Amino acid sequence: MSVRRKIDPARLADAETVTPADIIGQPQPLVRAIPGGLPYPVVALGPLRGAVEAVQGMTQAPVAIPAQSALAIAALALQGFADVETLGGPRPLSLYCLTIAASGERKSSCDAPLMRELRAFEREQAAAHGDARKAWDVERAIWKARHEKVLGEVKKGKADKANLAALGAEPSPPAMPDRLVSEPTYEGLTKLFHLGQPTLGLFSDEGGQFLGGFAMSQDNRQKTLAALNSLWMGDPIKRTRQGDGAFTLYGRRLSLHLMVQPMVAHALLADPLAADTGFLPRCLICQPASTIGTRLHDARKLNGAPLEAFAERLAEILHTGMAMDPDTRELKPRAVLLSSEAKAQLVAFSDLVERAQVPGGDYEPIRGHASKAAEQAARIAGVLTLWVDLGAQQVSGEAMANGIALAQFYLSEAARLAGAATVSVEVGKAEALRQWMLSASWGKSWLTVRDVVRLGPNMLRESPEAKRAVLLLAEHGWLLPLPPGTVIEEQARKQAWRICT
Repeated sequence: MSVRRKIDPARLADAETVTPADIIGQPQPLVRAIPGGLPYPVVALGPLRGAVEAVQGMTQAPVAIPAQSALAIAALALQGFADVETLGGPRPLSLYCLTIAASGERKSSCDAPLMRELRAFEREQAAAHGDARKAWDVERAIWKARHEKVLGEVKKGKADKANLAALGAEPSPPAMPDRLVSEPTYEGLTKLFHLGQPTLGLFSDEGGQFLGGFAMSQDNRQKTLAALNSLWMGDPIKRTRQGDGAFTLYGRRLSLHLMVQPMVAHALLADPLAADTGFLPRCLICQPASTIGTRLHDARKLNGAPLEAFAERLAEILHTGMAMDPDTRELKPRAVLLSSEAKAQLVAFSDLVERAQVPGGDYEPIRGHASKAAEQAARIAGVLTLWVDLGAQQVSGEAMANGIALAQFYLSEAARLAGAATVSVEVGKAEALRQWMLSASWGKSWLTVRDVVRLGPNMLRESPEAKRAVLLLAEHGWLLPLPPGTVIEEQARKQAWRICT
């Protein structure tokens, strides 16, 4: 006959059982706490500052979130017009931004008002493309009819190759109008560059869908990361595929902005391939402190004027033609040089970062990011320069100072988040469960796997996942198993744990 122990939930902590301290001492931390970061240098955004602060005032989200959106959108709009001088030669204005924020941080709410004009431009271009496609269908049908007629005459000896040549090449279809893609494969991105615009943005406020999708699967990961690295450098795209033939695309540009949740992002940060291939060091990464719980309606600041100015400037840039080859759509960006003051500042910054990469230096653990910091500063400065004046010939000292301030911030974020790269996915899930069970969301002193599946964090809504997280917490002393048959809330529990703090 089994003996059932009845436990009063209100007095569960006083139950006659062995305490965690008797077994392993105090509960052990699962992860090393990520230290707090520096404030985002919003002043350094220069001409983008007003719009960013307006969005932050409306949403009360961390200011870094709209800042990332504004920088990425500006880079996408401008990257087709010019390259910027760096200490290593001219480089694209393209920026890769990776924003880490939990669900509920209003990532989409920050992105949408800044993206509004870009979305409107895409709709406008899609309508124009539909009209152009209809005209092309007619033109192509006429060409094919004439071609078949001349070809028939050639076979009869009434015409020759000169008559065929006089028809000219078959009319090419109008370029696809898309500027934004969210979940492309490498092949899909290449095809879009081939048939569409030479400047694209890989943007997603649900970046986990891209990072967890086909393009980033185990079989395709290296190919995708290598392609993204090449596009950041502005290298030609070479494609060889049976049926499609071989082609090389020159003068293409890509900017990127992925908004991802911490667990997904930390898995990417922990991926040796993402670091070793150089993809992560090409990204401007930040994980701002949460503002959830402080976003009260009385504190909202509504100021639409800076957003309207941002939209007007973005529309002006988007409707300005870019220099490109009319047949291949190869971009012909001009070079924006550094003023003597800007170059002196960039050299000093580069030397400062270089010294900090020595063994034992502040940037030794993130040498990949540090080695690209000066180039990132120049790219950002170039974007800020052209946003103000699309015809600018030089980057000023002021713009470079802003670029350096932002590059320094992103470098500090890379160093701060380096520790998160060591956290496995399983540990991350267990840590999410630990935080949930100790919060008011649960509010009880005991736990079962069934409760976790029904009410716990979303990533633990399947029993095997929930059980693994529970067992990992038990290993670290956060949960203590109760005897089988323990009665909690008038119900005998086959398996339950006491929460330890």
